[in-house]
Amino acid sequence: MNQLYVVGIGPGDDKRITAEAKHTLAGSDLIVGYTVYTELVEKQFPEKTYLATGMRQETERCKKALEAADSGKKVSVVCSGDAGVYGMAGLLMELGASYPEVEIVVVAGITAALSGAAMLGAPLGHDFAVISLSDLMTPWEQIERRLRGAAMADFCICLYNPSSRKRKDYLKRSCELLLEYRLPGTVCGLARNIGREGEYTSILSLEELADTTVDMFTTVFIGNSCTKQIKGQMVTPRGYHLRK
Repeated sequence: MNQLYVVGIGPGDDKRITAEAKHTLAGSDLIVGYTVYTELVEKQFPEKTYLATGMRQETERCKKALEAADSGKKVSVVCSGDAGVYGMAGLLMELGASYPEVEIVVVAGITAALSGAAMLGAPLGHDFAVISLSDLMTPWEQIERRLRGAAMADFCICLYNPSSRKRKDYLKRSCELLLEYRLPGTVCGLARNIGREGEYTSILSLEELADTTVDMFTTVFIGNSCTKQIKGQMVTPRGYHLRK
């Protein structure tokens, strides 16, 4: 059976791509992906053959990768972060049902929730929810229900895709909703351009976050009722010191 690899490349820098991902890409005949991600990988593997497509061409990209794998090539589809977290793993497996001779193998990567959290300190030290604010494939009403559910359960919340040209006010709307359940001083954090030029972090309150401008390259962290700032870092205690 032919194998097609879905590879999470983390933020895209050489330090934060796993050894397994590097090994898989090094052995690939063809590397497929969104243009921005193939350009990142090409810096490390310039000798490889690439097939890149733009935004909103995910289905076409995956079909081309499956066809190449079906023909006998060793193919890797690259995704930023982890391939299974808002990545191409699920779509490839759905489309792969029509290619019985191709096995989909997922190679884990470091998703932005984890790499961004490491930059900020330990904001996800307890139970947390990851929610995308993109309504491209999920209705806003459903996103709002998920935000309310996470807020009511006192989860730490990590927000992906917090803003875009068409969704400039989505983060503000989300913060206003969360302020129904969280105190204005709730500790929050931003991690932008993780592992890339212009890497930046900031710790601020939920009230301040509501009036902060971010972009698609920013990952937002909203603390729970116990999250605090310690020596300039965002920390969510798990409660070890309370254990008897």
